[in-house]
Amino acid sequence: MFDKFGEFDHFEEINKAAEGLKTEGDIDSLKELARENGIDPEDVEDYINGINSDLTNRSMAALGKLEVEIADLKPKDIMVDWSDYIRTLIISGDELFQTAYRRKGKSLKGCIGALLKWSHKNMHDIDSDIETAAGFTGKVKLGIPGSARAKKIIKEYYLEG
Repeated sequence: MFDKFGEFDHFEEINKAAEGLKTEGDIDSLKELARENGIDPEDVEDYINGINSDLTNRSMAALGKLEVEIADLKPKDIMVDWSDYIRTLIISGDELFQTAYRRKGKSLKGCIGALLKWSHKNMHDIDSDIETAAGFTGKVKLGIPGSARAKKIIKEYYLEG
């Protein structure tokens, strides 16, 4: 995922690396830096051409990391919803969350792990009529957080520490 340049902790670190590469005239590496960090190729061209003074900002860097992680994980079903919750939190303009999302050591996989941990810990029995309607025999348990709880778990995961 972050094979060539490594994982950056903050959007300003990405901009500093981009500035160095641009100054050196290493446009191919600059484009690779942007690709690794999920930065839109059009934004890279705007940066190269001097339209934008920085390659990225807090929000773009957080969204870029999310998109790279989604491409790596290829989430399905509820995990797509959870990823969308994260995207919504980033887009909301909460700078503290945007910064926290970008931090090294925090990842989409780790966040989904936190959601699954909550899910496993909070499983509850399903009503027998629902089990029968579903064609199940025996006890069935379910523990998926609703959207408000999932957003709370997501925020706690990224903002802790």
